[in-house]
Amino acid sequence: MSTLDQAFAHPDPSARLNAVLLAGIKPSLLDLDALLNRCAVEPDFQVREMLTWALIRLPAAAVVPRLIGELSREEAQARSQALHTLSKFRDASAWKAVAARLDDEDQGVVRTAWYAAVAIVPEDQRHWLAEKLALSLGRGDRDTQLSLSRALVGLGCDIIEPMLTAAKGRDDEAVRLHAAATQRLLHDADAGFASSLKVARREVALGKTRSTKG
Repeated sequence: MSTLDQAFAHPDPSARLNAVLLAGIKPSLLDLDALLNRCAVEPDFQVREMLTWALIRLPAAAVVPRLIGELSREEAQARSQALHTLSKFRDASAWKAVAARLDDEDQGVVRTAWYAAVAIVPEDQRHWLAEKLALSLGRGDRDTQLSLSRALVGLGCDIIEPMLTAAKGRDDEAVRLHAAATQRLLHDADAGFASSLKVARREVALGKTRSTKG
């Protein structure tokens, strides 16, 4: 067991956080296995964020292929953390592997894949990604819908504006509400999602969203 592995076995998250911090300050590929293995099991959010920071301090050429491999791990947390870290590298070589996780069996992994995909999507795949994400409009709880809205907004107005306008004319009220709330966020980044949904409900009740259907 390496020194870093021993530090990761400490029950105090502050001790584990300090161990990752030191690994990031003095980056070494010798620590790569220990860092990746910890990503799959670390329960503390702050430590996981520091693990990502330590990983992106290492050479992308060595780390990105390993992260892509992590996307096939059985543990959902390993896949999610790998996606999160890949979003920071923004390496286009990971695009196909990241896009495949948009259909992951774990919804938490899917939500992370939304952000990762938006971060690294090639220009010629932006329309495809927008259409893929739009399939989830109206689904899930408010946190899930907010995550999707933020991912969609990240694709840019030119891509998602026409798609949202079309979605506001759908028969499914949940889709219309979500599309209208996302469109409001697109044009007002400071607008809260809850208030955007409130405005969207009022618009749907008044039939305003249906006016776009044609």
